[in-house]
Amino acid sequence: MLVITRREAEEIVIGDPKDPIGVVRIASIKGDRVRVALEFPRDVPVHRREVAQDIVDRGDRQEAGDTDIAGRIG
Repeated sequence: MLVITRREAEEIVIGDPKDPIGVVRIASIKGDRVRVALEFPRDVPVHRREVAQDIVDRGDRQEAGDTDIAGRIG
């Protein structure tokens, strides 16, 4: 894991600097809250960790359900 220190309004470029995949910018810092702006193409999924985990969990349950149904049919 790479840990980078940034101040408000500073950016991190993801990918090739000449043609980046995206840019992460520190939008604001207020107390213990940091607002992060993410600039990525629309076809690149970007999720908060808890949302990403929910998506994975739902997918795992659906796959398990599909397997159970296939087992009952076959």
